Amino acid sequence: MYAVIKTGGKQYRVTEGQTLQVEKLDAEEGASVEFDQVLMIADGDRIQVGAPYVEGARVTATVESQGRGPKVVIVKFRRRKHYRKTQGHRQSYTELRVSGISGP
Repeated sequence: MYAVIKTGGKQYRVTEGQTLQVEKLDAEEGASVEFDQVLMIADGDRIQVGAPYVEGARVTATVESQGRGPKVVIVKFRRRKHYRKTQGHRQSYTELRVSGISGP
């Protein structure tokens, strides 16, 4: 059984017991998080597709950790113009473990 959820402007295909990294959520480690924006649920050959969301469907997960991703270096450079600019960025994320998928 798997589901497709929407969080942080992205869509994720999740199964029970799976660990995934999503955009940062305001929740402490060990807290339970519930997603109600479920786009699709599939259980074998039974597939339910929402319009846009499946009514009454929920995906629950527990927060494993909060972290930051690898550094991305942004470089702007114009040759022969004495222009060079360097900038770095690290994206924050929340690591989740999916504990349950419930359909309507």
